[in-house]
Amino acid sequence: MRLLSRLFSTRVIDRSIGMRVVRRTASRTRLQNDSMLILGLNLGLHDGAAALFDGYRILGAVQLERLTRRKNHGNGYARECVDELMSMAGVTPAEIDAVCFSRAFVETEYLKLGLRRDLNYRLRRTFGKDVFKEIAGELVRNDLMDPADIVDVDGLKASYGLRPDAEVSFANHHLSHALSALFFSRGENTLVYTADGVGDNVHYSIGHANGAGLENFYGDDRWLYRDRDINSLGLAYGYVTQALGFRMNRHEGKITGLAAFGEPDLLTDFEKHFALDDGGVVTSDFSSHHEMRAYIETLSETHTKEVLAASIQRLLETLIVKSVTGFLARTGADSLALAGGVFANVALNRKLAEIEGVRNIFIFPGMGDEGLAVGNVLQYLLARDGMEAWNEARHPLENVYWGPSYSPQALEDLALDAGMHKIEGNPAEVAANLIRDGLAGAIYQGAMEFGPRALGARSILASPSDKEINNRMNERLGRTEFMPFAPVVLEEFAREVFDIDDVNAYASRFMTITCNVKDEWRERIAAVVHVDGSARPQIIDRATNPLYFDIISAFHDLTDVPVLINTSFNVHEEPIVCTPAEALRALDDDRVDFLVNEQGVYRK
Repeated sequence: MRLLSRLFSTRVIDRSIGMRVVRRTASRTRLQNDSMLILGLNLGLHDGAAALFDGYRILGAVQLERLTRRKNHGNGYARECVDELMSMAGVTPAEIDAVCFSRAFVETEYLKLGLRRDLNYRLRRTFGKDVFKEIAGELVRNDLMDPADIVDVDGLKASYGLRPDAEVSFANHHLSHALSALFFSRGENTLVYTADGVGDNVHYSIGHANGAGLENFYGDDRWLYRDRDINSLGLAYGYVTQALGFRMNRHEGKITGLAAFGEPDLLTDFEKHFALDDGGVVTSDFSSHHEMRAYIETLSETHTKEVLAASIQRLLETLIVKSVTGFLARTGADSLALAGGVFANVALNRKLAEIEGVRNIFIFPGMGDEGLAVGNVLQYLLARDGMEAWNEARHPLENVYWGPSYSPQALEDLALDAGMHKIEGNPAEVAANLIRDGLAGAIYQGAMEFGPRALGARSILASPSDKEINNRMNERLGRTEFMPFAPVVLEEFAREVFDIDDVNAYASRFMTITCNVKDEWRERIAAVVHVDGSARPQIIDRATNPLYFDIISAFHDLTDVPVLINTSFNVHEEPIVCTPAEALRALDDDRVDFLVNEQGVYRK
């Protein structure tokens, strides 16, 4: 095991050896003569990401955290993501035809400023301050509309190695969220609703798309120059997360799980401050977010965690469901397309799917700000081509395996060099037998998932039949969770095991919604059933992921259970595993019992 200790001695070495040794998959895309390469970037201070399109076809998307190994990392640059995408697509930055920024943060050296402010920023940058400024904020501060008036576009392009004639666009935050959901949704008469902490001076956007256009009711650029409304349920939820001792912008999912253990005794207290205005938009009487946070901290001092969690969850569900219901009636829409960090709340999404008259619901799988990298490109394409052509290009998502990819041989070479042994036999059948015997293994194959969910490229798999396995796996992974692990189910059995129908089936392919577990299955798959009888399933078919499907199918043949636990392949507070070296480190550290890919099963 000396090689393993050398590989895993530091993260930097881990990453560099992973890149050098594992013989990266050759993934150069053959581009058409009339193609247009478009790069989308989210340069925020959290959830940095980049996406590369050839016209309307996505070639890849990479989250910064997967490369730097810092959870939710955003550094205002995302150049690591750009380098990774260029390698994946086999192109250079000089071949990029257009780049689409959000109006988030830009390094101050690329701001066009008056001499005094420029000298001030230069001085402060020397001491590590004011390295970045928010573009939207600078527009408002200088009473300007066009980001090109305050950004040194040529200098910014040069810093990424782009051609001088490459086009540049700056996207509206919430419109990018909205378009990422709308483009891949299945509805033709769709309410498009976004909600998050804040972006471009607002916390929500609400629009209606019916094929002819996208009508906006709230949250577009008309709101950029208004006083900011103190109405963010996303921030309120984050303040509860923080007040209960967790990390805001990271652990909100724990609050969702914890809510099922308490009663919403504080709902009336919250409703004294939050309501809907006459237009159907969430409003509050707080004068500042500081006041909102202080109020929540005061509540946390006299009530249990469970009660506070249940109360903020009920408030969120009550107001968003009421708002959405009103806009559905106003527009006649029968479909929902959702994005923004608030819609990472899978319990809320279930309530929305249950609104009478909703025929289908879709939540963009990269619903957080990482999804802006995709939405920024879609916003550019809408402006370039118009709504009719943009609508014609819309299509449902088959998968989100858009990230870095390594060949099966890469993992095998590294595993055998490190002294692991390969179990002979069909990989899916071998893995299923090990899982049936009570072991937990990780599937590591192909391009990794984009967004927060592991969906069978970097997933830990285990039997759902033993509820005690939750405690054992949490201990091994260093996690403390209030929710059970999520299940993956074979498509042909999805409606037999779970309350899945035509409304929520598409969203369930990406683990973005909960539903009830059928009574007759709750004991049989107890490890994936929450205290309220719900689960957050992933539906899988063989065309989407053959190895993943075959492992579950082989487990079904052995046990008559068409379900496995699927949890993300990462330890507590680390991003999902990216490279083969990181996967082997997890095996060496006993986080999992085996690794499986298309070529074999590997154990210590």
